[in-house]
Amino acid sequence: MFENIQLAFQGVFGHKLRSFLTMLGIIIGIASIITIISTIKGTNEQIKQNLIGSGSNIVNVQLYQNDWTVDMSYQTPDGIRVLRDEQRDEMLALDGVADVTIYRSRENVDGFYYRNTGFSGKLYGVDDHYFSVYGYEVRSGRGFTARDFASASKNVILDETAAQTLFGSDDPIGRIVEISGEPFTVVGVVSLKSSFEPKIDSVKDYAMYVQESSGLAFVPTSVWPVLYRFDEPQNVAVRATSTDTMTDAGKAVADYLTSHQIIASKATGDNSYSYRSDDLLKQAQQLQEMSSATNNQLIWIASISLLVGGVGVMNIMLVTVTERTAEIGLKKAIGAKRRRILAQFLTEASVLTGIGGLLGVLGGIGMSQLISKFMDTPTALSVPAILVAVVFSVLIGLIFGLVPAVKASKLNPIEALRRE
Repeated sequence: MFENIQLAFQGVFGHKLRSFLTMLGIIIGIASIITIISTIKGTNEQIKQNLIGSGSNIVNVQLYQNDWTVDMSYQTPDGIRVLRDEQRDEMLALDGVADVTIYRSRENVDGFYYRNTGFSGKLYGVDDHYFSVYGYEVRSGRGFTARDFASASKNVILDETAAQTLFGSDDPIGRIVEISGEPFTVVGVVSLKSSFEPKIDSVKDYAMYVQESSGLAFVPTSVWPVLYRFDEPQNVAVRATSTDTMTDAGKAVADYLTSHQIIASKATGDNSYSYRSDDLLKQAQQLQEMSSATNNQLIWIASISLLVGGVGVMNIMLVTVTERTAEIGLKKAIGAKRRRILAQFLTEASVLTGIGGLLGVLGGIGMSQLISKFMDTPTALSVPAILVAVVFSVLIGLIFGLVPAVKASKLNPIEALRRE
């Protein structure tokens, strides 16, 4: 075996230009496939991070009527119970759930002012778990205390964007803002502990990101009835134990809320309400599948060059058999068996395509890095794909080298020596 490999390397390096041209189809095919797979993997990771963020593992569970989220600005649905604090413990016990927060919210709040400056971001009525679930930390001032929740204090906490919008470079702590005609004192400014900036490549990406990048304001959930309705149902945010458990954890909490909080009217039989989780992981997988479907076609196209490379290997190995007819005849004359000749030429073909596969992998890695740098396209190397590419290139050598090897092994030693 080692002798065959040594002879194969001697044959390859003895005809460098011919060997390189023979390997060129393999090199181009493998390099193209590695580049495409790297781009697919990088794009998929970008899609996943754009939707989910960098390790946040947060799943929102909201109230729906049929296929639409219920907008509390316009209606307070009948037959929906308000969540109790002890129910949080029951949701915490569900599989895949690390933490739970119960909150209320308003989009594009009207009547939120500081002097003559208006704020139209999002307003949340939060419990004492909200900031820990979402990973907020206090940048200045303080967070909400147990007294704020117990006494329904008219205090508000802003994120950094909201603070900049309302106060510019001034210190917001202690300032009085007006929310729906009620005075609230700014007691703190918060921000996420680890910020995540999604990659924006299209108008769709921008629209999705803008929805999440508006300023935010938070008040204790106990003071929410002062601003809005007392019996307004809440939403829930779940922090899953890992990104992979987000779908199951969100569905478990949504099913719990639907079965425990919704009382369908017996008179009307209205079953249109339900709680549903924002299955961002599923959305990411759907977008990834759409992206991969197109790229998989490119992989098949790139594979054609591997077929061309295989034909080239077969052709050059047939030429090699013709050139080395006398050598084959001599080996068989002194006792070399047919399987020995077969193994020698199969090994040479495999070494030839194996070297081509390795060069193709290096070329694919280099091409993916260049594409990432100059075209600003995300790429990520796939070790399994690299290993499969190298093994596949060797298999091409075995498959397309089989015909020349069989031909060489069947040569009659007397005729082979006489042909010389």
